[in-house]
Amino acid sequence: MTIDAKTVSAVPTNIITGFLGVGKTSAILNLLKQKPDNERWAVLVNEFGEIGVDGSFFQGQSSQEQGVFIKEVPGGCMCCASGLPMQIALNQLLSRAKPDRLLIEPTGLGHPIEVLEVLSAEHYQQVLSLQKTLTLVDARKLSDERYTQHDTFNQQILIADMIIGNKSDLYQDGDEAQLTQYIKKTMDKAPPVVLTSYGNIDIALLNGPTSSVVTAKHHHHESDAPRLLMDSPIPETGFLKATNKGEGYESIGWRFSPDKTFSHAALFNFLSGVNAERMKAVFITDEGVFGYNLTTDALTEVALD
Repeated sequence: MTIDAKTVSAVPTNIITGFLGVGKTSAILNLLKQKPDNERWAVLVNEFGEIGVDGSFFQGQSSQEQGVFIKEVPGGCMCCASGLPMQIALNQLLSRAKPDRLLIEPTGLGHPIEVLEVLSAEHYQQVLSLQKTLTLVDARKLSDERYTQHDTFNQQILIADMIIGNKSDLYQDGDEAQLTQYIKKTMDKAPPVVLTSYGNIDIALLNGPTSSVVTAKHHHHESDAPRLLMDSPIPETGFLKATNKGEGYESIGWRFSPDKTFSHAALFNFLSGVNAERMKAVFITDEGVFGYNLTTDALTEVALD
């Protein structure tokens, strides 16, 4: 699908990136709440797991009638396979939404430099206007080598036009200083650092051209083929199961038939006991549709439309 540059041109485009569980989805939801009523915004969201959940989180709390258009690319880093999955999804989203702003949320294990490389390609130069890249960081994680020694974590910082120190309400003495020092040590020219909680980012922080320079270092996951599991028919068992590996992590996901209704009380108890670095879910329960978000801090639940 090609894009008509006459109807879609110079769309302000922001990458909202950050490692697993740092609060990217919450940040985008808060930005959507600040969207001017007369504007149309598009969100392209990518997930490491092959069973996508974030799209349902966004669609359950915003709608096309409100001027918000969502497109999801599950199944790993969307910049793989020469960016083909991302380009297909992006072209479809832009043609459908004709947005006044585009927000892109790569997976927490995704490579934002390669995402930026796709967005900087010649056929997008008239269509997109690349604005500031915001990188969310939880300063408490800087004492954990699983983060500081991870190439993707550091790449997300290197590409930032602004660092958002999220979850600052949970910081201890010294965490903010450690974040500032780490940024200065990692980058020649350190970007501004803004502290926030619950992903509350001011919409004004999105404005301004990006200063990121594209020098992509290509990588490979177990499979670079586009995944279509979200569109696959559900077998007679009533569910699909899918796994994915890459960047030192492994994901497992399930997609259930929509005619299955779960016990709300039993489900919450079960999910509260999940032992994982990260868990997201959307379920139809006997008390309505709910989204679940588990980080190392807590399990949260939100009612969805």
